[in-house]
Amino acid sequence: MTKPSAQKKLRKRRGSLSLVAVFLFASAAIRIGTEAGQAVAREAPLEEAPELSGQRLQSCETREDLEKMLDMFAQRDTALRQQEEAINMRSVAISLADEKIDAKLEELKRAEDSLREMVAYASTAAEKDISRLTEVYETMKPKEAAALFEEMAPEFAAGFLGRMRPEAAAGIMAGLSPQVAYTVSVVLAGRNANAPKNK
Repeated sequence: MTKPSAQKKLRKRRGSLSLVAVFLFASAAIRIGTEAGQAVAREAPLEEAPELSGQRLQSCETREDLEKMLDMFAQRDTALRQQEEAINMRSVAISLADEKIDAKLEELKRAEDSLREMVAYASTAAEKDISRLTEVYETMKPKEAAALFEEMAPEFAAGFLGRMRPEAAAGIMAGLSPQVAYTVSVVLAGRNANAPKNK
């Protein structure tokens, strides 16, 4: 009876030892896995997000840690979406501003063309009016024209006389008072004084 009880005890011890050995192996495997993960994490550190700068990354050991991390990711995602929205809105605003600027430039170009046409028309009309008025003065009797030229400013009178045929201008100059005739002659001569001369 002693032998069977000793064998039973031996079996119980072996079973207990086997169980302890299994636990030790499991513990060793868990420890190796954890240390390997930490070693890999030390060798290749994760880049911290701008919002997390200054905070150390911690392992998610509990459900609360995981929820915090997910919450931080959600906040970062929201911030990125808001930034993207702001960039898109800015891009739309810039496009609208470009369109308005192009439209204004086109409008200014049309206005400039119109103004150029008006200036050309006015210049042509003024030239025609002056030519017509010169012809009128040329066809008037020299004494009557001289009486009008006597009242004109010398520069104005010289402008008309410079456009007239020489014989018509001479007839009007002859009818002017000596002082007015002299002043008009000085203006006429002075207009070409600075003109280049042939050598």
